[in-house]
Amino acid sequence: MVRLALWSVLFALGLAGAPAARAEGCRLALLLALDVSSSVDAEEYSLQKQGIAAALSDPDVRGALLDGDQRVALSIYEWSGRRQSTVVLPWVLLDSAATLQGAVATLLAAPRSFDRFPTAMGFALGFGSELLREAPPCTRQVIDISGDGITNDGFRPQQAYQHFPFAGVTVNGLAVMGSDPRVVEYFRGEVAHGPGAFVEIAEGYQDFRRAMTLKLFRELNDMIVGSLEP
Repeated sequence: MVRLALWSVLFALGLAGAPAARAEGCRLALLLALDVSSSVDAEEYSLQKQGIAAALSDPDVRGALLDGDQRVALSIYEWSGRRQSTVVLPWVLLDSAATLQGAVATLLAAPRSFDRFPTAMGFALGFGSELLREAPPCTRQVIDISGDGITNDGFRPQQAYQHFPFAGVTVNGLAVMGSDPRVVEYFRGEVAHGPGAFVEIAEGYQDFRRAMTLKLFRELNDMIVGSLEP
């Protein structure tokens, strides 16, 4: 019954069973999930979005994205309440500097999707697992979820991992300190999942850019130092 209830949410959102895009030579499908729950004010939202744009444009990260024969596929969505998850960047295969620049421009141009809903991280991860089914076929699949609080609506991340297709998927976290003192422990114990999973910590949204840049570099280079067990 729990499984049916969870899947019904995704069918209602129009995601379940969506066909996957096709591409060759992809080493990583990277899905960034941004917290837009009510605990994130307008300034913090701007710091989060600008931080991701700057991290993707960082020379070391850009090199890790574009160098080599194997490509990286990128998609971005915002999440908050049970049914408040919205794609802001559909899947794109980053095969050139121009494509990466276009992805950053799309992110920056997108309006904030929601601002008054609670933190339903389990639903957000379920949504993300279905988005991964639309990704190009890649060697690795990673969901990179950021947030400044813990789940206070709907089912928990661990329930999402049990009832949605997360086999072989890594979920890394970026825990933003300041809103909830439990956030780091929660991300480490409840959110990090799968092969080589880890949690990066931002000392508030002013530190988001640094933390996201480091996390992306680790993910793109498959660095597992300090990783957590699934």
